[in-house]
Amino acid sequence: MLEVSKINSFYGKAHVLRDLSISVPKGQVVALLGRNGAGKSTTLKSVMQIVQTMSGEITFAGTKISGLMPHKIAKLGLGYVPEDRRIFTDLTVLENLIVGMQPPREGAATWTQDMLFDLFPNLAERRNNRGKALSGGEQQMLTIARTLMGNPSFVLFDEPSEGVAPVIVEQMAQVITQLKSEGLTILLSEQNLHFAKVVADRAVIIESGEQKFDGTLAELEAHPEVRDAYLAA
Repeated sequence: MLEVSKINSFYGKAHVLRDLSISVPKGQVVALLGRNGAGKSTTLKSVMQIVQTMSGEITFAGTKISGLMPHKIAKLGLGYVPEDRRIFTDLTVLENLIVGMQPPREGAATWTQDMLFDLFPNLAERRNNRGKALSGGEQQMLTIARTLMGNPSFVLFDEPSEGVAPVIVEQMAQVITQLKSEGLTILLSEQNLHFAKVVADRAVIIESGEQKFDGTLAELEAHPEVRDAYLAA
């Protein structure tokens, strides 16, 4: 469903992604693993063309998206949950959800506010609270819910377990598992290997913007030398 082929991305003169290729089949959850600074977030931003790729090609559902504006990519059904959340802090939970609304799209689940409140009971209780009154975990939930209001068929998650309480991490794992059961395809960047084991079908490890491993979590477990080389602190 998503094909990233030999992309190269830069921040100024800094060469961050180097001929990086990733394939995400429809219906799978793929975890993009690596240390801080490995290029995980840049990979997701490159897919959304928030960071423009200098070479290589990105194809989503058969459409070349490298070179498109981010809002046009979103309209094709590709959702993005950024690490820094970017909710509208002066708007209520309900108003944030309304901002994210897009029409139903063929081949993707159609989400309503009530469905999202069932998925995130914390938000249901605080639907009239402004974003700035929410905890960090609740803001993370709101970011996901707002993305789902766009009825995406594919979602990019940037570090969903980062900086939230363990109980929220557990909820995030349950949410991602449920989204997969609803037919969503997911690529998530993550440092928490345990979290990845719970939710992902496959792992791709990158280091210095280059792919070092691509396989199932069971295959990764069978090669502790790979884990120790690229994921150990």
